[in-house]
Amino acid sequence: MYYSEDVIEEVRMKNDIVDVISGYVKLQKKGSSYFGLCPFHNEKSPSFSVSRQKQMYYCFGCGAGGNVFTFLMEYENFTFVEAVEYLAERSGVELPKAEYSKEAKERAGLKARLLEINKAAAQYFYVQLKSERGKAGYTYLRERCLSDETIRAFGLGYSNKYSDDLYKYLKSKGYQEDMIRQAGLISTDEKHGVYDKFWNRVMFPIMDVNSRVIGFGGRVMGDAKPKYLNSPETPVFDKSRNLYGLNRARSSRKPYFLLCEGYMDVIAMHQAGFTQAVASLGTALTSGHAALIRRYVQEVYLTYDSDGAGTKAALRAVPILKEAGISAKVIRMDPYKDPDEFIKNLGAEEFEKRIAEAKNGFMFTLETLEREYHMDSPEGKTAFFQETARRLLDFRDELERNNYIEAIAKAYRVSEGSLKKLVSKMAVQEGMARPAERPRTAEGKPLKKEDGSLTAQKVLLTWMIDDRNLFGLISRHIRPEDFTGQQYRTVAGLLYAQYEAGELNPAKIINHFTEEEEHREAAALFNTRIRRLSTPEEKVRAIKDSLLRVKSNSIDVRMKNLDPTDMAGLQHLMEEKRQLGELEKLHISLE
Repeated sequence: MYYSEDVIEEVRMKNDIVDVISGYVKLQKKGSSYFGLCPFHNEKSPSFSVSRQKQMYYCFGCGAGGNVFTFLMEYENFTFVEAVEYLAERSGVELPKAEYSKEAKERAGLKARLLEINKAAAQYFYVQLKSERGKAGYTYLRERCLSDETIRAFGLGYSNKYSDDLYKYLKSKGYQEDMIRQAGLISTDEKHGVYDKFWNRVMFPIMDVNSRVIGFGGRVMGDAKPKYLNSPETPVFDKSRNLYGLNRARSSRKPYFLLCEGYMDVIAMHQAGFTQAVASLGTALTSGHAALIRRYVQEVYLTYDSDGAGTKAALRAVPILKEAGISAKVIRMDPYKDPDEFIKNLGAEEFEKRIAEAKNGFMFTLETLEREYHMDSPEGKTAFFQETARRLLDFRDELERNNYIEAIAKAYRVSEGSLKKLVSKMAVQEGMARPAERPRTAEGKPLKKEDGSLTAQKVLLTWMIDDRNLFGLISRHIRPEDFTGQQYRTVAGLLYAQYEAGELNPAKIINHFTEEEEHREAAALFNTRIRRLSTPEEKVRAIKDSLLRVKSNSIDVRMKNLDPTDMAGLQHLMEEKRQLGELEKLHISLE
């Protein structure tokens, strides 16, 4: 941990979670909580809950949750320390010099060193580009119509033909070979020894949202393969959590992003004034990229290449963006291959027109689908509309689906009523009573089905947070060590300690964790959705069932891990098992 727990708690207490989140999400008070549309996944009815009493938020749709620090980590892509520092400045808390644990110091030191090495490498590549050795690279960039100002703005560079120059340069600066290797800048094999990962390439520094160099892309000069080479994943470079050009696009005043396929497209578009252009880093668009984009804009224009591969990429991207709650449109680039070629030949003004004429993402998929059917034959046309109707079932909101039916009917000159009937028929055939999709995480991955004993542990933790009287009852029979999930046990231990100290502060418990996923999981433990129990008898039965399940599972786990020679331990567990029967007969009063 970087700051003391007392300092972190002071910052958290001076930043009311409802006030902070209200700056990002429109909230409406319902009962003791506030609700709004979740900013981390697409939804039509609010399932995003913010509790002023608990100082926590939780989405019952996608599982996102935590305290005020977690929210900024997820929404703004901050690290835990960056969230603390941002909120300290917001509330006027003066932070002391950061305190480092041994592990945190090592982790922070490694990342800082790698960022330092990447920055030095970027400076070296830039100098090389402007030298005689970099003439081939500089000529290439100028032939691609990039100005010196653009080259400087994006920090473009060149790795020369000597395959160990960067390695020698960084070594001369005092950087250790192991660190240079961890930065992804060198490789080693028996034949060549140590050699640069990038040589004879135009270099594109990849920057995070804070404009720190985290990796590189390199375009080879000549016909060698691969044509483009990217840095490997490192402790500071994660392809799925970064977009090329995002550090510049995030400050664009446009309400949408232009999503490109490559570095040159992004650079050419920024040079032409389209400063909202970004690109994924040598990989297809993922749900992680979509979640990252969703933090900045809710609309994306796809500017993928006009060839078959570009069309396929657009078709894959549209549903991924939709799943993240982002509206997608597709820009036609023909007769040119990509935005770079288009702008060079027709100019920025014509590209603006293409943006205005962009095709709705779903309509684009239908236009592409149409090519697979013989539309001049009744059978082909019928098959096309059947498939269209099947795809319309993906729109769960009736109003949205009807709007698309109206647009399709108009575009394809078919009766709106006939198309509605066909959709209804397909709904029956597909069983629109198909199993409901499981909630998804903030990254878009389906949540795994949970073990019943873990669910019971979550239920007990939620009850103990919501009802102080129940804590006294539950804690007489269940101890923190009875919680078998590692994080569950940690949270339970902190919660029990709070009660013994005479306080109850779930948001402070979350401060114990520094990783985003740990925050989310901890928040879920205090926000389990418990079915409505209409009578006191039902609640008593539910409490007993949960107590028995948690205790029984605890005994089974300890029995399984017991040393066969530990007779005293075995006798103790057998006694606990006998007491389960007494727990069943326990009289519980909720008065």
